[in-house]
Amino acid sequence: MARNSATCASFLQTPLLVVGFVVLVISLAGFIGACFHVVWALWVYLLVMLFVIATLLALTVFGFVVTSPGGGVEVPGRVYKEYHLEDYSPWLRNRIKDPRYWMTIRSCILGSKACAKIALWTPLDYMEKDMSPIQSGCCKPPTTCNYNLATVVPQDQDCYKWNNDPSLLCYECDSCKAGVLEDVRRDWHKLSVLNIVVLVFLIGIYSIGCCAFRNTKRAETDYPYGHNRMTKVRPRWDYHW
Repeated sequence: MARNSATCASFLQTPLLVVGFVVLVISLAGFIGACFHVVWALWVYLLVMLFVIATLLALTVFGFVVTSPGGGVEVPGRVYKEYHLEDYSPWLRNRIKDPRYWMTIRSCILGSKACAKIALWTPLDYMEKDMSPIQSGCCKPPTTCNYNLATVVPQDQDCYKWNNDPSLLCYECDSCKAGVLEDVRRDWHKLSVLNIVVLVFLIGIYSIGCCAFRNTKRAETDYPYGHNRMTKVRPRWDYHW
């Protein structure tokens, strides 16, 4: 895909981008405070950085919770899997069903040309080749669909939403929404590993910042008038013979 779900479904990315920008700005304050011994700058840096670490930790835990359910279902005789919206967390389902989000994501999927890549597949290709979650959910009807006019057996609602028109296909199917959520789920799990590494790094930097703050505070207490150690009054020794 030219564009993946991380681009098409950005509602999980946005908080992380905000946190990243805050870390960049506040790190500048910490740098100034440490280099020029500005106590108030270090104090602001430590306070905000503590908030950032707590926020990033909360986002990471939240991401694991909302993306834990899900995963594909094996299709007999096929390499690809199919995805069902009810298998995902209620929070993700509510977000993906919001028309404001879905119209944007749908346009992004159309622009990615994901379905055009399998449009010329033969029946044998469908038996032997794998598909991405979005291709499986958005580019074809569910495998269980039976379009024999004589059938009276109730079918999946997605079977009735399918249309051969390349601009329609199964883009309004629940399976398509589930395919997007599966991509989001996979991307978030990868991102969570990076979040943990960043958290360890930030905690290490925060510890260094605490040491710098303590040293700067001690220096202000010991030398309130800006005198350095060499100008501190030394005891005088008088020798009487």
